Amino acid sequence: MERLSKATLPGADGVALPPAGWDAQRTGIVHMGIGAFHRAHQAVYTQDAFAATGDDRWGICGVTQRSDSVRRQLTGQDGLYGVLERAVDHTGVRVVGQVREVLFPAEQNAGLMARIADPGTLIITLTVTEKGYRRDGAGHLDLADPAVAADLVGGEPTSAVGRLVRGLQARQRAGAEPVTVVCCDNLTGNGRVLERLVGDFCAALGDEDLTDWIASRVSFPCTMVDRITPATTDADRAMGQELLGLRDEGLVTAELFKQWVIEDDFVTERPAWERAGVQLTDDVEPFENMKLRILNGAHSTLAYAGALRGYPTITRTMADPELAELAGGLINEDVTPVLECPPGEDLAAYGAEVLKRFSNPALAHRTTQIAMDGSQKIPLRLLGTIRDNLAAGRNPQYAIAGVAAWMAYVATPEAGGLVLPLDDPIADRLAVVRGSKNARGIVEALMGIEEVFGADLPDNGPVRDQLVDDVGGLLARA
Repeated sequence: MERLSKATLPGADGVALPPAGWDAQRTGIVHMGIGAFHRAHQAVYTQDAFAATGDDRWGICGVTQRSDSVRRQLTGQDGLYGVLERAVDHTGVRVVGQVREVLFPAEQNAGLMARIADPGTLIITLTVTEKGYRRDGAGHLDLADPAVAADLVGGEPTSAVGRLVRGLQARQRAGAEPVTVVCCDNLTGNGRVLERLVGDFCAALGDEDLTDWIASRVSFPCTMVDRITPATTDADRAMGQELLGLRDEGLVTAELFKQWVIEDDFVTERPAWERAGVQLTDDVEPFENMKLRILNGAHSTLAYAGALRGYPTITRTMADPELAELAGGLINEDVTPVLECPPGEDLAAYGAEVLKRFSNPALAHRTTQIAMDGSQKIPLRLLGTIRDNLAAGRNPQYAIAGVAAWMAYVATPEAGGLVLPLDDPIADRLAVVRGSKNARGIVEALMGIEEVFGADLPDNGPVRDQLVDDVGGLLARA
């Protein structure tokens, strides 16, 4: 079958095609971390803004961080790819043509630096995952990280922050105008976090001129992003091919729901994202806490608890009444009572919608995929809820159960025929409990990792004791 491309696109009947003029857009956005989520989320919003306004300045240069697979997928398709959108009563493909170029910095670093320095580039966006920011236990840039240390010395950078700062340095030297940097990862105050990491890198360089230039010419708005994008399977590709009538090597899969909230703090022009449904606000924090603690907290809890029962997907996990009750209890009993409600939102309705989305049988979101990088996710998704409940004199039993599920997952190599990989930036430190059945020993060892649990929670006897009980029960069943 013919492959999706500009030449074959007219033959794709019955699917949503890019707006006229998609292939003549100028590049105005550099996106670092062009994985499935960006292609199903920010790129879709940007194409919808183009369709609404005809403003052709916002084509995307995608940067693939770790391998050149996305470059190979999209370059052979003139940047085109399909988004397979699936729900209980809907299956469809929309073709996106917003990505105009894909760079692989390991081979094209000069091209990336030139693109960031280009006056036509006004926005840089990032989705590099929590661990991609290489923070230390205090939340600053880990200057001891080998990639960061090498980037500070010079040569071609390999870390996300190193590439960003070296690109900004090239922009400063080229005399280009201001640029807005938009972090789209699941970090509390993500724009502030990235701004601090950039500052740490500049301080380590000792480049005061660059520090001052960034302070006066670069803004870092905070954001909240949401759309479930499972890993694309062979079955998804077959379905996409059937709907498109073309072979699509860049296909991504997503639910229908999507949300993007952005702090309105741009020092540059930007796409008319609000015309595509983006919410612009003065304060993103209530929205990001809502998403991190309700959706992401429940997602992680279900992933660990479901994997421990051998369930391969979140949908299968939600079909277990006990685990569905665990997720509902976390949202309704532990999270929403201590959470600030964002303007215009209804926390109870949002929580109910989240549980409905998790139950979508059309999406095969793998539990072990969500379980990755738990040491980076648990503090943001569950530990804040625990601390807020303790401060309010409440017992956060469901949030503690979610942390216990993570601990038991870390300790368990296999459950119900499902291999539970330990994929985490600090896997070597977590591995000391791998295979252990000693619940107290597991809890004490993991709670001793201060960058995860801080100094307060390990000293809380009731929390520690409940974790021991919960981990013991999970290990006995696994």
